[in-house]
Amino acid sequence: MVRAAFLPAVGAPLEIADIDLPEPGPGQVRVRLAAAGVCHSDLSLSNGTLRQPFPVVLGHEGAGTVVSTGEQVTSVAPGDAVILNWAPSCGECHYCARLREPWLCEHANAASAVPYARTGDGQELYAGLGTAAFAAETVVPERAVLSLPDGVPLTDAALLGCAVLTGYGAVHHHARVRPGESVAVFGIGGVGLAVLQAARIAGAGQVVAVDIAPGKEELARAAGATDFLTASETTAKDIRKLTGGYGTDVAVECAGRADSIRAAWSSTRRGGRTTVVGIGGKDQQVTFSALEIFHFARTLSGCVFGNSDPAADVPVLAEHVREGRLDLGMLVTERIGLDDIPEAFDAMRGGRGGRALVVF
Repeated sequence: MVRAAFLPAVGAPLEIADIDLPEPGPGQVRVRLAAAGVCHSDLSLSNGTLRQPFPVVLGHEGAGTVVSTGEQVTSVAPGDAVILNWAPSCGECHYCARLREPWLCEHANAASAVPYARTGDGQELYAGLGTAAFAAETVVPERAVLSLPDGVPLTDAALLGCAVLTGYGAVHHHARVRPGESVAVFGIGGVGLAVLQAARIAGAGQVVAVDIAPGKEELARAAGATDFLTASETTAKDIRKLTGGYGTDVAVECAGRADSIRAAWSSTRRGGRTTVVGIGGKDQQVTFSALEIFHFARTLSGCVFGNSDPAADVPVLAEHVREGRLDLGMLVTERIGLDDIPEAFDAMRGGRGGRALVVF
């Protein structure tokens, strides 16, 4: 039996209980978790914004040690330190093989649709985003684990699995921030802090952080922000004032709110680029006039998982960590236990920044 946090149904409270986790089958890996980040995507799964079969063990941003492997597993062995990959590419579908866009893989979440464990009373359980990291141990497909490079602390490495890959990729792969460009970052949670650090690594000039909570200013500046604004109805106008009346070259929206997306778009200069990584609900509608779309010549585009290829990007991120350019620990605002996850969800709903990290 393995201790886990599972959600019986959409909107129901999390339950902490022992679950029956089977041994890995062919092509599967059993991992003992060292840590798991509490991500806003877990909240989106719990409230039905993202679709997922229930009951489900949530958690998708994790790192740990391989306990055992099933037949045909060749890339890892018991004792190896690994990062969980919640969006593993199949390498064969239209997006992977033809378009070379593995972050859009058609089969990335296939494991989340198949029961992987049972509750103590025998009810089938599903793995949230195919990984089920809110548990002392999990069983995942081999392609859902990545070997952890040397020099990265195992607990903090959990953040590489989602927040950092997403934030770094949004800056380097999607927005393609160039040295000296100005950047506005909307939403200073775990991903937003990763975006700020990535913008600094990219050599951005002015970096404006925006959040609804003024208490996040110190954290934002430590991550690389040169300016901080508390979100308001005049945010876009305030950013233009800070940038000589033009607006920033790039805006990255991490909150997934219609008003925030609209403000991010409006805060960029003519010809500017807005990247949306925040996950919003289908009821969040963003509107533009036909004239302003023509006149401002801006681009607005969504970004899934930072347009990242984890197998290629994790070694690069590890090098940034080893060289002191990327500080994973500063993204962690609280280290908690499994029983504290419900309170961490409440804190996210209230707008607290940074990452709560479940340490096993």
